[in-house]
Amino acid sequence: MAPVALITGGSRGIGRGIALALARIGHNLVINFAGNETAARQTATDCVTAAEELGKTICAEICQADIALATGREKLVEFTREKFGRLNVLVNNAGIAPEVRADLLDVSEASFDRLLAVNARGPFFLTQLIAKWMIEQNRVDASPSDRRFKIITITSISAYTASVNRGDYCVSKAALAMLTPLFAARLAADGILVYEIRPGVIATDMTAGVKEKYDRLIADGLTPIPRWGQPDDVGKAVAAIAQDLLPFSTGEVINVDGGFHLRRL
Repeated sequence: MAPVALITGGSRGIGRGIALALARIGHNLVINFAGNETAARQTATDCVTAAEELGKTICAEICQADIALATGREKLVEFTREKFGRLNVLVNNAGIAPEVRADLLDVSEASFDRLLAVNARGPFFLTQLIAKWMIEQNRVDASPSDRRFKIITITSISAYTASVNRGDYCVSKAALAMLTPLFAARLAADGILVYEIRPGVIATDMTAGVKEKYDRLIADGLTPIPRWGQPDDVGKAVAAIAQDLLPFSTGEVINVDGGFHLRRL
């Protein structure tokens, strides 16, 4: 029976790259989106095609839900239960940037609250719901392959890199980064492995507006690997975890940042 993965914010950018990577290794998918149904449907279609090209048959479903809301999170879980009856991999990918890049001294409480709600609170409580369901699945008479559970959270180098023109975003990602050690410690005994993937400068809609800035920084040596990251780079890291290639690891941070995190002299 094909494993099932739920990807929040899976219609575009990094989420789309993750969905395609998981489709290629034969995972059925629930692709969550907040507002762009057209993009979500296209990603689902492309995932089925990508799997077929490798001789695999998968099912890719889409589900609109706002993970910042308890009702949205409950809807996602109920939808996945109804469509597939199980879940092997949760990918917490959904995230938003500030509507306005404001100086640290001008950040509004409304912007701060919005970013924390989507980028930190939503993934925390969705993970809580999914973890309980995974533990429930572990208690039923299932094959060993059905009992391999992973929770993967996509954060950002902004979890530890200060950007004073988007401090609210940095705080939200720093908060999100604590999700992995907390749930890894709590869930390891239940057979649920938890990981963080920390992307660097990735070419997506979110970074399109600052392309020239990062082109210059990369050319000047921002990253040892001198190129933009691509959504597929993150997708491959998720696929490695999903395929049980790190079976004796949990709570790990996997940097997909071209070496940005290295301290160099």
